[in-house]
Amino acid sequence: MSTAASLVAEDRDAVRRRLYARRKLVNVIALSLALGAMAFGLFWLIWILIETVRLGVGGLALSLFTQMTPPPQAETGGLANAIFGSVVMVTLATLLGTPIGVLAGVYLAEYGRRSWLASTTRFINDILLSAPSIVIGLFIYSAVVARLGGFSGYAGILALALIVIPVVIRTTENMLSLIPNALREAAYALGTPKWRVVMTVTLKAARAGVMTGILLAFARIAGETAPLLFTALSNQFWTSDLSQPMASLPVTIFKFAMSPYENWQKLAWAGVFLITIGVLVLNILARTFFRNKH
Repeated sequence: MSTAASLVAEDRDAVRRRLYARRKLVNVIALSLALGAMAFGLFWLIWILIETVRLGVGGLALSLFTQMTPPPQAETGGLANAIFGSVVMVTLATLLGTPIGVLAGVYLAEYGRRSWLASTTRFINDILLSAPSIVIGLFIYSAVVARLGGFSGYAGILALALIVIPVVIRTTENMLSLIPNALREAAYALGTPKWRVVMTVTLKAARAGVMTGILLAFARIAGETAPLLFTALSNQFWTSDLSQPMASLPVTIFKFAMSPYENWQKLAWAGVFLITIGVLVLNILARTFFRNKH
């Protein structure tokens, strides 16, 4: 009996060793694939950043911020009107879309949850998230530009705001859903009304994640070209009139990068560098600010 028991014990140990070896092999393979995928992505990201810095720094000059977009083969010129147009349209689109997105995300996470309106909103939001930006541009073109009879900065702001809203909605809902219900229940136990719980407890706890979503939306629309081609179009001159066509960095980069003129290509790479550095600096400042608040 003792011999049989020892054989059974040895068989069990052998099975455990085989299972352990198999799990260890699977773990090594999975970890290697994950690290390989990460390295693959980082390789292209670093290459893009190096090329952007290498080609973009060469176009940096004071005239880039003080002069308008030049005609072909001009000796001097800059991107002052395109920089101004991008800052105005992206900022106003973010200010327009963010409150709508945050309020909708709060409703989905705190009030609607499983209601039919919440389900419908999530479905529509998923469609907007996956919709190509050129489709949004065409929609605003047919709904606004064609009806008003001209391209304008207002139309560009509306198109960009429609891209901001679904990103902020999804991020806000996800971040609020991660907040433990114990925090809400503790606030309710003290007699706090629901609206104050949302404002002072859940949103405050999730503000870093919500801000990240807003920054992601900002970064996305900062480089959008297709919606602006159908809405704001472009303008070779400085204008602050939003009812008129307005220049923007993405459209100017698209137009200049596709041209055969060396000075335009140089300005296009300088514009790419400005957008990349601007988004990077904004993310670093926002993350640092909110980290210090905790």
